[in-house]
Order: sequence, then structure tokens, then C-alpha cells
Amino acid sequence: MVYPYTAALVGAFLYILQQGLMMNTGAYRGKAGIGVGFGDDRHLERKIRRHGNLAESAAVFIVVLALTEMLVGTGSVVIAFGAVFAMARVSHAFAFNSLGGSHEKSESTRKYL
Repeated sequence: MVYPYTAALVGAFLYILQQGLMMNTGAYRGKAGIGVGFGDDRHLERKIRRHGNLAESAAVFIVVLALTEMLVGTGSVVIAFGAVFAMARVSHAFAFNSLGGSHEKSESTRKYL
């Protein structure tokens, strides 16, 4: 039987990232005094989204990666998929760390969205 070591390593990395994002969001909630939701705090909204997006996608990816690794063995494709996904999640966390991007649209653009 082939054990999914690559999937386990990627999963461990993503779990550590998830815990870091969770603690960051929780600490900000405590500082802002917002227990549920995000109120009108755009910073908290972004922190919730970067934590939630990882939570939504990481578990399914790890299961599929582990099944793939068990079926085809650990190879460069499995390692590449795991590395690309992990780097994409880190990039997403950094990108959602600021208010730049989608939240900074002008009023004229916002009315069409």
C-alpha cells in the first residue's frame, strides 16, 4: 500500500496556515470588539474571507491529493499539484491582507456590481 506522505505534508502545512489565519482573525475580532459578523469593518471582512476561503477548499483538495497519491504513487505531478495549491493559498492569504483590490472600487463602479 502506498501511503500519501506528500498529501500529509501539504495537509500539515495547510493546517498550520489555517490556524495562523484563525488566530489572526480572532485577535482582530477581540481588538475590534466584534463577536459575530463583520459589521462595517472591511479589514475584518477580508480576514474572515481569507480564513474562510482556505477552510472551504483545503480539506477537499487534501482528500483528492491523498487519493491520487495512493492510486498513482508519489511522483512529480502529485508533488507539483500539492506545491502549487499550497503556494496559491499563501498568495491568497497575503493578497487578502490589505484592502487593495475589490474593496477599493469607485462609487461609479460599485453601483454596477
